[in-house]
Amino acid sequence: MATLRKANAYSRRHTVPFTRISKKKQRSYIKVVPPQKIVKFSMGDGKANAAGKFPYVLRIISTENVQIRHNALEACRQFINKQLDKEAPGQYLFRVVPYPHHIQRENKMLTGAGADRMQTGMQLSFGKSVGKAAILKPGSDLFYIAVATPKALISARAIFKQVKSKLPGRTKVLYEFKKA
Repeated sequence: MATLRKANAYSRRHTVPFTRISKKKQRSYIKVVPPQKIVKFSMGDGKANAAGKFPYVLRIISTENVQIRHNALEACRQFINKQLDKEAPGQYLFRVVPYPHHIQRENKMLTGAGADRMQTGMQLSFGKSVGKAAILKPGSDLFYIAVATPKALISARAIFKQVKSKLPGRTKVLYEFKKA
């Protein structure tokens, strides 16, 4: 069964974003780009937000350089959307802000008896693509929530507090009030 490496193997590395894939398959180092796991980037009532009906805004921002995998963003998205739908059904706008472009690679190493005859070590060690990640700089938004009432704002803050522990790196919750 294929398993993912721990997120800390990737999350705090200083990397150059690797997003290039050639249109000609022979020239491309990465032959296959992993599919996007984030299903939706915007949920809730976008029309009501455009009309100015959601004055209370909460955002989670990154306070350091960090990579966040697309499966972590999707897991947080599902949790937040489910909780918001329970607390304030239809009375919110929720957005996942970063788009994961960076392709993560892994040079898989075999262990155990007889593994020495099956792998090449560091020869041809470019690695195969295992996933995508969003590279965030300090001050970059992760999630955006706009709600209509102060009661929904309190519950959205509690939801963000639960999600912060599931994300790599340090994050901060910012609050804004938009006047209509």
